[in-house]
Amino acid sequence: MAINKIKRTTDLEISNIVQGHWRLADWQLTSKELLALTQQTIDLGITTFDHADIYGDYTCEKLFGNALKLQKGLREKIQIVTKCGIKLLSEKYPERKLKSYDYSSKHIVESVENSLRNFNTDYIDLLLLHRPSPLFNPEEVAKAFSFLKQQGKVLHFGVSNFNKTQFEMLNTFVEEPLVTNQVEISPYNLEYFINGNIDYFLTNNIKPMAWSPLAGGNLLHPTNKKGQRIFTALQEVANELSIKSVDMVIYSWLLSHPANIIPVVGTHKIERLQNAMEASSIKMNTEQWLKIYVASTGYELP
Repeated sequence: MAINKIKRTTDLEISNIVQGHWRLADWQLTSKELLALTQQTIDLGITTFDHADIYGDYTCEKLFGNALKLQKGLREKIQIVTKCGIKLLSEKYPERKLKSYDYSSKHIVESVENSLRNFNTDYIDLLLLHRPSPLFNPEEVAKAFSFLKQQGKVLHFGVSNFNKTQFEMLNTFVEEPLVTNQVEISPYNLEYFINGNIDYFLTNNIKPMAWSPLAGGNLLHPTNKKGQRIFTALQEVANELSIKSVDMVIYSWLLSHPANIIPVVGTHKIERLQNAMEASSIKMNTEQWLKIYVASTGYELP
């Protein structure tokens, strides 16, 4: 299967489906098993892997790095995305008394250095700030970004869970434009359609990354009336398009949007990853797309 890439003027390339490693530690794979899964994922055309320093109580980066270490040259075939900024309460950091955010230049650089050691690599393709902080100092962030870029330790920068005002604010301080914003987008969560972020992405040619595209499973196994409404609409569209699986309809709904949304698929099941890749070839018409949107809002378009 051909690898579909997106390109920006910054020369960043990532696959149009990203494998998310948020629950990597829960998969309980050996390094050899994770290596085999990674190779299968690459063979499908998914070459980008999403991490954060805190995932798995600060274990997931190293688990992936141990697998990469088993095959020389594999690092050059993939893109690594990771995040920093959140400080969790953890037995690994007994001095912490409160969950907090830290976007000091010192912490960002130290986080990247630690991630590089975990991944057994000398560069990160894309670094994201994990969440906006009420004590955010953009000058500190810009200082760290400039240093990491000059050192060749991070190639590109972005954010996660920022609104358009926060994104614009940071963009005025950094030397190179931020390349993406990873936010929660799914037929269940329309927050970024409502708050203007999707319009902002379109205006500025920013390809957003969508975490939790299946709404934590609530779209496949609905637990409330809203989820059931959406699931019914998804089934109807799947039947109309003769699609075998509802999750393919969800991925198609995201991929067909003109904002060029990039789903982050957090699974180790190869058939789920294959469904996500195949969804890009599904041709959903406007009425079908809006049927799912309206099912989510619970009322017809004005």
